Amino acid sequence: MILMTGTAFAEISDGTVKIGIINDQSGPLSDLAGLGSVVAANLAIDDFRKVSPSIKVEIVSADHQNKADIGAQVARRWYDVDGVDMIADVSNSAVALAIQAIAREKKKLVIYSAVGTTEITGKQCSPTGLSWLHDNYNLVSGPVRRLVGQGLNTWFFIAADYAFGRNMVAESEQVLTSLGGKKLGSVFHPLGTPDYASFLLQAQASGAEVVAFANAGDQLVSSMKQWNEFGMSEGSQKPVAELMFLTDVHSMGLDIAKGLTGVTAWYWDLNDETRAFAKRFFDKHSTMPTAPQAAVYSAVLHYLKAVAATGSDDTMTVLEKMRSTPVDDFYAPGATLRADNKLVHDFYLVQVKEPAELEKPWAYYKVIEKIDPKDAYFPLSESECPLATEAKK
Repeated sequence: MILMTGTAFAEISDGTVKIGIINDQSGPLSDLAGLGSVVAANLAIDDFRKVSPSIKVEIVSADHQNKADIGAQVARRWYDVDGVDMIADVSNSAVALAIQAIAREKKKLVIYSAVGTTEITGKQCSPTGLSWLHDNYNLVSGPVRRLVGQGLNTWFFIAADYAFGRNMVAESEQVLTSLGGKKLGSVFHPLGTPDYASFLLQAQASGAEVVAFANAGDQLVSSMKQWNEFGMSEGSQKPVAELMFLTDVHSMGLDIAKGLTGVTAWYWDLNDETRAFAKRFFDKHSTMPTAPQAAVYSAVLHYLKAVAATGSDDTMTVLEKMRSTPVDDFYAPGATLRADNKLVHDFYLVQVKEPAELEKPWAYYKVIEKIDPKDAYFPLSESECPLATEAKK
């Protein structure tokens, strides 16, 4: 049990550690994170209270509606007025870039889960902005290398038209070109559009061997449903989901999602510990947890452990402790933060099962291979993050 002195407790501002969960709670990205991330954060607090019952912790949450200005307004109010010590999740690259600037200005901590843009830990990196789940390089490097290795060299991209989608296409093209592959074209659709017909027809007309979807949530679900409706599943082109979540597969159904490949940092059916957490989560939320929701649990718990160990909610004090202490949970055991603020952990290349292969509810993935961190992460030596440059000196 962690025992804290009265003096140490006095270093926690207002006597309460306040954590804000902000994400899309009503739109196309709400299933993959949304209110489920709030559930995950509360489960982390429940576990923290078992060892540090005297430290008061409070959760607040907000829906940024996938709008950067709303996200920025909420973050500024939380930091300036409401006494929020740390913001977690975010789940939208454009919103994340807006919040990153405010967190840097205020010297406050923000921990991202489902934020894909590499800018967060690249050119726009910040001492107080941590990437806990993935970025677009993690997501695309493995599948692109594997498929090009199988002779699938020509690609067409259907992507969401905001920071995430454009960055994912750029990262994919860079890896593809380095391997001798070729991008035959790309098309960008508005966030949350219901009609993908024209985009799919452009992909079909390109003749590309691979059609890669750089979108997520309801966008990927609708794309794949219409892919199937138009008979493209019977053609020779291979669809690839560059960002796929368990809830997307659940919404599509295995008849549509079967065979899709993707990369994930975490899957609920990996081992006994992940399954135990998944059961707790399911009992609260009636779905199995996604990787972003598991990442929120891990980020909140690791943060709170650092608060307890230091007796403070001062950002830099807590951050130093988080950096020096490996993660100790079911999400990423032994993972550590590197100089550009990426949490370094394993990834998994997964494939959606055929309907006949489903042996229990929600067990949708076959794990094809585990991807070692050395193969999953952009080399730190090539990072454009100023923090990484400083670390090399």
